[in-house]
Amino acid sequence: MIVTFHVQVSNLREKPIHILFYGIVISTIVGCGLIFSSFVGPVQPLMIEDCINGVDDDGDGLVDLNDPDCTCELLSPVSLIPNPSFEESTCCPTERSMLNCAVGWVQASEPTTDLIHPCGWVGWNDHRPPTPFPDGEAIIGFANGRINAGVDPEYNWKEYAGACLLSPLRANTTYRFQFDIGFTNELLSPRLDVTFYGTTDCDNLPFGVGDPDFGCPTNGPDWQILGVRNVGGRGGAEWVNTEITITPDEDIHAIAIGPPCERSGANNTTYYFFDNLILADLRSFQFQISEVNHPCADDFTLSVPDERDVTYQWFKDNIALVGEDAAELSMIYGEGEYQVRIINEGSCLLTESFTYKIPVIENVLNVTLCHDGFFELGETIITEPGNYTDTLKNANNCDSIVGLTVEVLPELMDSVVGKIFRGETFEGVEDFSFNSAGTFDLNLMTDLGCDSLVHLQLEYYDVYFPNIFAPNSDGPNNRFVISGNEDLSEIKTLDIYDRWGQQVYSGVNELSSDYNGWDGTFRGTLMEQGVYTYISTLEMDDGNIRQFVGSLMLMK
Repeated sequence: MIVTFHVQVSNLREKPIHILFYGIVISTIVGCGLIFSSFVGPVQPLMIEDCINGVDDDGDGLVDLNDPDCTCELLSPVSLIPNPSFEESTCCPTERSMLNCAVGWVQASEPTTDLIHPCGWVGWNDHRPPTPFPDGEAIIGFANGRINAGVDPEYNWKEYAGACLLSPLRANTTYRFQFDIGFTNELLSPRLDVTFYGTTDCDNLPFGVGDPDFGCPTNGPDWQILGVRNVGGRGGAEWVNTEITITPDEDIHAIAIGPPCERSGANNTTYYFFDNLILADLRSFQFQISEVNHPCADDFTLSVPDERDVTYQWFKDNIALVGEDAAELSMIYGEGEYQVRIINEGSCLLTESFTYKIPVIENVLNVTLCHDGFFELGETIITEPGNYTDTLKNANNCDSIVGLTVEVLPELMDSVVGKIFRGETFEGVEDFSFNSAGTFDLNLMTDLGCDSLVHLQLEYYDVYFPNIFAPNSDGPNNRFVISGNEDLSEIKTLDIYDRWGQQVYSGVNELSSDYNGWDGTFRGTLMEQGVYTYISTLEMDDGNIRQFVGSLMLMK
């Protein structure tokens, strides 16, 4: 086929003109009024990007949304809250309570919220925020109740952040407050009724000045609760994206966000984090991507609102998912950035990206085993000390990386030596009791549930109380002396009485260096032969003080 091609060019500055024949580009320089013709061969038309077929149609190396031919208006709600992710700052936080560094934010309550940023202060050691942060490098942290050792619990300690809105919420208009809240774990960050407060005047910020026990904003005038969302984590350190829908009945000019008004009942300080606080007209959120089922579930997918007369097309990492043209994605195509192109009444709209990343929960466990015990980590039976790691599936089918440090106790054996006086009961080993000397093997259980063998050797104390002495003799028995071995720590008192009850001797600290007992005299005169009564208190090596009463015969 012979094709004659005439081109009339006028009013153009000189520039190359490219025409594609047989896949060959022919170029020439033309000027005003130049005419060229008589090209022979089949004509191949120029291609344009299709945008929804996953193919580089125009040969420029760019596919679908990566190609500038496929640009659409981005659907992105603009927050009425200033500096919604706390990224704009006038200073780097060097310690807690420095929310004042974040532009547009106010320490709404006397108990102060904390600005956390890797440029400086990165949070409390025992309340570390989950990472990565949802949006940027800055977040805030806040407490609900405060429990400190040695100080009375402050159950009404409540920390709030506040801001004057860029433009007010109008009465009888519906808005959505969408935000990310961070949790440390179930103990330090249990479920919380996140509460959104509003006031008609920015001058009402801050509130409760000078009163750390003031509590929530509504404990004072001109504040109201706009909405509440009960939200919790999935067990580990993580961020949860959630929202509160509100319709104020009067114009709202300032807001505060934080814990509910009810007193905290926790036995420890509970602490949370905020990021990416988006407050906008509900229509701005019309086509936001939402999760369907848990991110780790086999049937997890994504969806946008299903509207009439709307054409949908899903993309992953800017490449079209061919055939995915419904409001709900039929399946998930792995981790990545998901978007939906929406054609509505001739306009081309593109949702914000939804980042899908399969959650991985990390846990660190410390386990102490009995010498003959074991621990099951997945399908592994552990009996030896050391460090172990395994990846398990939790209740939501998420990977849970478990780091395990195992300590194995040696076989627990102990020997105990005890002493009693005759007639006493020994109760020095748990619930066992013994009232006679001997050797005993006891099987006990420790607090960890480990078997423990205790070998008990029980003996009688060796303390001698003479029952007769002769003061006028020259032998060793001429004094009344209480004696014992090293088990006898001290004869604290010794009192002797005649048969009429008259005290004839009183001694203390009878084991002093000059102790030599009773010589049988009273006021320098030798007492009559007969029976006398003694009362003595002894301290033994177990630290216990015992009293003994007996009789003795004085012989002449």
